[in-house]
Amino acid sequence: MTNHIVGLDVGSSSIKCVVAEVKRDNKLAITHAFKMPSGGLRKGIVDDIGEATYAISNVLGEVRKISKNATKNIYLSVGCADARVQISRGSVAVSRADNEIDQNDISRAVEGSRAIPLPPNRLVLHAITREFVVDGIGDIRDPSGMLGNRLEVSSLIVDAFVPTIKNLTKCIETAGGGVAGLILSPLASARSILSKSQKELGVILVEIGFGRTGLSVYEENKLLHTAIFPVGSGNITNDLAIGLKTAIATAETVKLSFGAAIAKEVSRRDVIELSKIDPKARGVVTRKFVSEIIEVRLAEIFDFVNNELKRIGRHAKLPGGVVIAGGGAKLPGIAELARQELRLSSQIGIPDISGLEILNSELALQLEDPEYACALGLLMWGGDKLSESRNASNSMKGFFKNLLDNFLP
Repeated sequence: MTNHIVGLDVGSSSIKCVVAEVKRDNKLAITHAFKMPSGGLRKGIVDDIGEATYAISNVLGEVRKISKNATKNIYLSVGCADARVQISRGSVAVSRADNEIDQNDISRAVEGSRAIPLPPNRLVLHAITREFVVDGIGDIRDPSGMLGNRLEVSSLIVDAFVPTIKNLTKCIETAGGGVAGLILSPLASARSILSKSQKELGVILVEIGFGRTGLSVYEENKLLHTAIFPVGSGNITNDLAIGLKTAIATAETVKLSFGAAIAKEVSRRDVIELSKIDPKARGVVTRKFVSEIIEVRLAEIFDFVNNELKRIGRHAKLPGGVVIAGGGAKLPGIAELARQELRLSSQIGIPDISGLEILNSELALQLEDPEYACALGLLMWGGDKLSESRNASNSMKGFFKNLLDNFLP
């Protein structure tokens, strides 16, 4: 029986890992969370299997100190920009003579919606049920027990490039781990951050990582769209390294320590002596110049987001606004810039850990960080799957018990 699971967010710059014990009531008790340097990944895709495996091995080595079986139950983030989404429909005739829809009809309709033609180099990551339709009446969440002649289902299918997925899972397996589930990173972050009311109103989550930016759009508690772009906060660092003529490490320090998302709010009098950060660097730059570089790149990222919203007809039309997550969400002023660029109310997304048991207050403080949104969401997603499988197992046991009770004296 599984008693530990792991949420593993493998990014281009760092790997975030959260370990939880699964209690008897299926509640998750988080025992550890940590971050370690990544390697061998670029924009969410493995470009050096040796380096990536080494970085993941270091993380799994720490996990084994906590629980040996935890490394075999890893819920892993997928952050590749080649992921695609499409809507598919399945339709079946209700099988029972009295026209009551049962679980068998639902399963057949769902399977029909998932049976889409894909090239051999693509695989389905997610098949998410959006709504059921009974005899032409839609927006039904659970048709079980309803009466009708025909049942349809609309599903949102997310597929990805097979080599991208296999290279990532190979790194995990070579490092001695086992993948229990693959989850697209913006969907995982949405699981830990967005509330049901936000999803009902209409909301977009924008997850800014080091090598890529992901988004997921919800409305009427349904996933409308998801996408990943190969641009992230690492591009800001690169821009700064060019603009300041410094090393990447120095540019990253400048970004985190002195950067701001809106340049007009920074005084030209504030200066940065680069030699205090890196003895090899020379010169003095203003914080305003640094912030101008940051703002231009962030505006480009939000332009990508706007284009996706226009594609699905939701530009400036989501009452729940935009929620920003990921390491890039920590830049001062980014919520205000998002409000200006996307014309939506904006806020920084903090993971909701109220439904989890946390070992201590220090760990809770560590987890209430937008950088841990994906790793926590992976863990919650894994917990959901475990609960579903156990509930299904209990239902099956109950079915056989009732069957035996009918035959035994």
